[in-house]
Amino acid sequence: MTWLWRICFSGLWLLPVWCASVKGTVELTDSRDPGVRRNKDFRDVVVWLEPVAGDPPRSVPVRHFRMTQKDKHFTPHVLAIPVGATVDFPNKDPIFHNVFSNYNGQIFDLSLYKPNTSRDVVFKRPGIVRVFCNIHPTMSAVIAVLDSPWFAVSDADGGFEIHDVPLGNYMLHIFHERATDETLNALVAPVSVENTGSRVRTIRISETGYIPAPHKNKWDRDYPPAIDDSPAYRPNP
Repeated sequence: MTWLWRICFSGLWLLPVWCASVKGTVELTDSRDPGVRRNKDFRDVVVWLEPVAGDPPRSVPVRHFRMTQKDKHFTPHVLAIPVGATVDFPNKDPIFHNVFSNYNGQIFDLSLYKPNTSRDVVFKRPGIVRVFCNIHPTMSAVIAVLDSPWFAVSDADGGFEIHDVPLGNYMLHIFHERATDETLNALVAPVSVENTGSRVRTIRISETGYIPAPHKNKWDRDYPPAIDDSPAYRPNP
């Protein structure tokens, strides 16, 4: 396989540096999720790199990301962003939503807002932010706020590629929402990025020990019985 490498002029460094890509594949094992077991769907695993020596660059350009609400789902379900980025939460449903997070990570509450409007949040510190809707308990998503500009999210086949990584030594980190902290910590591994690029060996992530649990609403209470909004709800074409 031929690897491409080039000079990065992204504004993260004062001088140009040689960069390459890091590629790999993840596999999910011991899963109870029907999509994983039946379809071998390995999407939504976050992979990122942290340099062994020194801190990640702090001059990451300010960026906007988007997590859309449509058909009573958040899309994408898992979003990776660098610290300092802004995430827009447009409401593309014909009903109201109330996006919030009160888990570890960044706490926020966007309150009720109407269809075809949007609100946003600036994420100021690293962490895993679990996102919900205060009206619809089945709506959930994850935002991984990373203290690194070098990250990727796996596709349905489990593939990922981290672009424009300066040559050097890194530690590779993993997040998967249905894996325990112990499992994820055991997967941290060194990666050397060379001018020919790097391919890491297949990363197998066990879901053993994961116990799903219903979340509370933004007042830390159980959700009330579901309200039938189907007469007013029509998914957008």
